Amino acid sequence: MYTNTKEFCTFDPLQKLFYNMENYEVFATKCVEELKTRQSEVFEKYKINDYERWDYDQATGLLTFSTGDDEINFRYFEVGTFSKAQQTWMWSWYNETTLDKVKNECEKVKIFGLERGYEKLTDGYFDSDEIEAWEFAAIATKITGGIGVYRPISDNILIFLVVNEVIDNELAQQIKDKYISCDSHGPGRCAFVCQHLLGNKKVGFEEAFETYENMELEEDDDFQAWCNECETIRLQEGEWNETSMKFADIKLVCEQCYFNYKEINLGHQ
Repeated sequence: MYTNTKEFCTFDPLQKLFYNMENYEVFATKCVEELKTRQSEVFEKYKINDYERWDYDQATGLLTFSTGDDEINFRYFEVGTFSKAQQTWMWSWYNETTLDKVKNECEKVKIFGLERGYEKLTDGYFDSDEIEAWEFAAIATKITGGIGVYRPISDNILIFLVVNEVIDNELAQQIKDKYISCDSHGPGRCAFVCQHLLGNKKVGFEEAFETYENMELEEDDDFQAWCNECETIRLQEGEWNETSMKFADIKLVCEQCYFNYKEINLGHQ
């Protein structure tokens, strides 16, 4: 999760006919002009400047503006980063350190560039400048139908985010509650395992439902697993009850930890 102050701008979603046969320079200029035109409207509509804090989190894909308990939440994706020191641009889809959750949408920009022969939209990393970086953000917003661009303030690496939509605070909190910050793996979805799975010893691996890495979960589902001994106690009790739960002593871990434990126990069967 990343936090600081603010900078926000936006314009209306695309009309695809607008693209036809334009050269890149003309297209980029129109995108930027539209962005400038609507910037003040977004400040006014969402009162961005009234908030004291911003946070964005790759794991949840949420951008949050807040002052105390008062907040507004947006879904976002990352466009790319500009390095002031190197004077280079990197698209998010090229950046291996950026999570898929917040960069998959940017693939649309690459596809658009391939269809029209716009090399700056298809090369992953190249020399650039900050003005051009804003062009890329404006283009990404237009292509994906985003509602705005946000650039977190930093000393060297400028990160450009496209905001997709505003979401209800209650839903935003439900999303945030599904994630944990792991000391070993950073932010990730919550998972639950019995105490006996914490380690490198093979103890068996039973789970609530069949899982695989990066799978989409239903809203009420979580990754849940327990060892063979816990399964024996659960079957003896006929359910998860006070006795079986006490024996399991369930622990909260991240999704990557969960699948590491699964690999240890099932990977070589």
